[in-house]
Amino acid sequence: MKFSHIPVLLEESIDGLNIKPEGIYVDGTAGGAGHSVEIAKRLSDKGRLISLDRDPKAVETATERLIEYNATVVKSNYSEIKDVLQMLNIEKVDGVLMDLGVSSYQLDTPERGFSYHNDAPLDMRMSQEGISARDIVNSFSEQQIAKILFEYGEEKFARRIAANIVKEREKKAINTTLELAEIVKKSVPAAVRREKNPCKKTFQAIRIAVNGELEHLSDGLDNAFSCLNIAGRLAVITFHSLEDRLVKQRFISWTKGCVCPSDFPQCICGKLPQGKLVNKKPIEPSTKELELNNRSRSAKLRIIERI
Repeated sequence: MKFSHIPVLLEESIDGLNIKPEGIYVDGTAGGAGHSVEIAKRLSDKGRLISLDRDPKAVETATERLIEYNATVVKSNYSEIKDVLQMLNIEKVDGVLMDLGVSSYQLDTPERGFSYHNDAPLDMRMSQEGISARDIVNSFSEQQIAKILFEYGEEKFARRIAANIVKEREKKAINTTLELAEIVKKSVPAAVRREKNPCKKTFQAIRIAVNGELEHLSDGLDNAFSCLNIAGRLAVITFHSLEDRLVKQRFISWTKGCVCPSDFPQCICGKLPQGKLVNKKPIEPSTKELELNNRSRSAKLRIIERI
């Protein structure tokens, strides 16, 4: 299967970067290179694009699709942006884009183990390296699993699901996606099963834990913002509340200036705002985009400019 991913909020994110033809830009999540290609098209011969991804297949695909442009593709997590730029002798950039969604290729390739719709080995590793979903399900304690499901999936039946995972793995190892999905279904009330597929939150939570997504996002936001030139922009597309909350709070923190108590006659902290919000409310997909790509339904785009 070819690495495919329909870029979400494409026009909105590209417009939001306010691309300068001679600027330097980073796509922190290259994926199928959908956003990368559109950025590269807008750059002159003096401009440059650096595309990052930790998925080897994405790196291979992006390299092929960007071959005609002044672009460099690097296998790396976006949290390592400062190290990558230092390696390329680049000090500052004019814009960074992060699309935090799981690609259609990853979801639709059963053997990657991201989906609860197909039977496949429990994996979920974006980098195809390190700890897998199978490791978490079969070796983490009941308390650790419950915490992951509750904190990363906001799953209110986390304790019940975790208890049943441990109970089942005592009989035999849980090796496949459908084995895990069946345990989840048996752990929630029948009414929940009738309303929707109850596996989404559990699979999301384990995927986040496997890939360290929130830790990488926190580091990635700080590192990307610190690499921006004045008037440079950071655009981030999130797909669930945990990501969006983190991005929103971090962006707001960069827009705040003086933190002295209100009864101080004058500022003594000297703290100045570092950025300004380009859009105070998140940009969401249009009705047209939702009709063309249902997977965009939870996407939110936030943009901040360095000042």
